[in-house]
Amino acid sequence: MLHFELNNGIKIPALGFGTYKASREAVELAVEAGYRYFDTAEFYGNEAMLGEVLNGSGRPRDEFMIASKLWKANLGYESTLTAFNRTLENLGTDYLDVYLIHWPRPDLVRQDWKELDRETWRAMEELYHQGKIRALGLSNFLPHHAENIVACCEVKPSVAQLEFHPGYTQTFALNYYRAKNIQVQAWSPTARGRILDDVLIRELAAKYRVSAVQLCLRFCVQEGVMPLPKASSLERLRENLECLNFELSAEDMMRMENMPPIGWGGEHPDRERVKIV
Repeated sequence: MLHFELNNGIKIPALGFGTYKASREAVELAVEAGYRYFDTAEFYGNEAMLGEVLNGSGRPRDEFMIASKLWKANLGYESTLTAFNRTLENLGTDYLDVYLIHWPRPDLVRQDWKELDRETWRAMEELYHQGKIRALGLSNFLPHHAENIVACCEVKPSVAQLEFHPGYTQTFALNYYRAKNIQVQAWSPTARGRILDDVLIRELAAKYRVSAVQLCLRFCVQEGVMPLPKASSLERLRENLECLNFELSAEDMMRMENMPPIGWGGEHPDRERVKIV
């Protein structure tokens, strides 16, 4: 499988499995299909289930990469340490491959989010130095949120998760992270299906004789972004992995990069959530 290399030398698969709202059966099928990077979060409420599946798979722990995220209600030094230990217990492991701050702000009212983020990062750096986390990351941090940490951190973020897909590429944020050599991961790489009937997506999927989902995932990979899709059937899980087996032309990449805005999920770290119908 293709890999991306993080700024601390760790290699991660070019495609992972997102566990948000995933069933136990889907996770078991993902292991069977060959997925080895699993992304979860305290907020998802499925860390224990994921740990049970991976630990019960009969495969060694170091064959898997597990990422989880600190929920925004637990920002702060002591709260981070407590939440991290709870996550390890839930997952039944003694280390995480990647640990991310899920959102930069606890809410839109508190004004001390910058200090909270820095204190959170200090705790995560300690865990990193103790060998309990192999790589640190940020989720839903736009450049002005990330710079608060990047400008003063001892351990640089290695991963940044963003909503990213054709029609919503967050170009400024993507270029910021590229310049900092921080690996971007895409949550909602197919916009939860909202873009799959787009005229350009349909045209190019037919041209390359792939599914619309495979096309979107390949677009991410060629942008240097690691997609974190999910699926519930073995056939679809294997199809998603096949996005690594073809290549889009430079012209078609440009066409997809310049699609009109479409498929945004309605979440922005500095705004109230917008409900998308």
